[in-house]
Amino acid sequence: MPLLLPGNAKRSRGNFFTRTHSNIEKNDVREKNKLWNKIILQSRLHSTRFFPVCSQSFSLSMAALDSKASGKMGIRAVVYYMTTTVIAVFIGIIIVIIIHPGKGSKDKMHREGKIEQVTAADAFLDLIRNMFPPNMVEACFKQFKTNYEKKIFKVPAPDNESLVSAIANNVSDAMEILSKLTREEMVPIPGAVNGVNALGLVVFSLCFGLVIGNMKEQGKALKDFFDSLNEAIMRLVAVIMWYAPIGILFLIAGKIAEMEDMGVVGGQLGMYTITVIVGLLIHAIFVLPLLYFLVTRKNPWVFIAGILQALITALGTSSSSATLPITFKCLEENIGVDKRVTRFVLPVGATINMDGTALYEALAAIFIAQVNNYDLNFGQIITISITATAASIGAAGIPQAGLVTMVIVLTSVGLPTEDITLIIAVDWFLDRLRTTTNVLGDSLGAGIVEHLSRHELKQGDPEMGNSVIEENEMKKPYQLISQETETEKPADSETKM
Repeated sequence: MPLLLPGNAKRSRGNFFTRTHSNIEKNDVREKNKLWNKIILQSRLHSTRFFPVCSQSFSLSMAALDSKASGKMGIRAVVYYMTTTVIAVFIGIIIVIIIHPGKGSKDKMHREGKIEQVTAADAFLDLIRNMFPPNMVEACFKQFKTNYEKKIFKVPAPDNESLVSAIANNVSDAMEILSKLTREEMVPIPGAVNGVNALGLVVFSLCFGLVIGNMKEQGKALKDFFDSLNEAIMRLVAVIMWYAPIGILFLIAGKIAEMEDMGVVGGQLGMYTITVIVGLLIHAIFVLPLLYFLVTRKNPWVFIAGILQALITALGTSSSSATLPITFKCLEENIGVDKRVTRFVLPVGATINMDGTALYEALAAIFIAQVNNYDLNFGQIITISITATAASIGAAGIPQAGLVTMVIVLTSVGLPTEDITLIIAVDWFLDRLRTTTNVLGDSLGAGIVEHLSRHELKQGDPEMGNSVIEENEMKKPYQLISQETETEKPADSETKM
């Protein structure tokens, strides 16, 4: 016998299935759009070429410089990195305190994703372990990371008399005693995650380059090999750069397609997003160019115009490591920065110099405190500034690495780490702005270090200068980096050697 339903019930049932079918279709369309945006012209080669560019360029620069010159250059680079990072942290703290975007209740805010718990000690030990990878081939696609596993431990049981008396007195007391016989605990276990171990590659390349430099004539063959490898990779980069803008367009479109409701997210996190953008703009437009001008007495905007392509690539890829080949090309060809400086400063900067990440982590930590109506004292703000500086150094140059190190900053002042899910929805966009700031800081740092090291560079290997070969546009419609002879000098070089 068929089931008879009233008319309203039939319409409700029909509307239910219609709405369900419509939602399924919308989800299918969204998933298909995300898939195509990830497949079509997505610039995966940006990441795959990081290893050859980083390793050979860094090794070649260390081989071309004597230990004294490389030591001075390294000290100048580290001082610059630490100075700009500390300034960025304090800018983030001041801006978030002034604007105070964390008004309102966090219960009304949208949460997205999950955040993995990590202790500061394990994060620091992971940093040390990644500096010395056991397998250099594996370091090209994996990095060490401590994972956590829930384990159950047994505790000594109470004597039978106390258990019998507890049962006789109260069943709830007996259940409480039995529950104490086992204990759950999160135990750290060694593991690995997908991603280039940039820090390990830089440390290996540093040691390898120093050894080649000390070998003098015996190491000349290796120096020539790395120089030829650099030339081949830069030619490949020149070809890839032709389709890079289209790939960047699809990368950003894919991220936009992944968002569930842009209106809701924008309304809830609008002030937070504006606060981060204001902080990054102050650091990128005022602080970094002013620092470059004070040291070099040159126009920073001419310099920035020369690296515009690298900044756009950083905005699209959201990875300073993936942008590294483009940054090499812009600095050496457009601006004329010495190869020995770019190959030394940029790989290190792409690994440890994260001004935008440091600013963001300090700002986001105080924002989460404001959302929870938690008043931070002066000591806690100083703690946030120190841990944000240290955590940014440990953040790998890969997309959204700052979210992982954010746990360390929140833990240092006792803030709830699960509240990171409040800001994940807009992190894909802010991460691109942070990366652009990081690349700008690395590039201006290379110009500053070259200016301060000009005397050491004059006494170095004259074969390592820069030149740009203008090829016939009909045959090769791009510029190539080549090795310069002693008689060939760049016609328009910003820094004279």
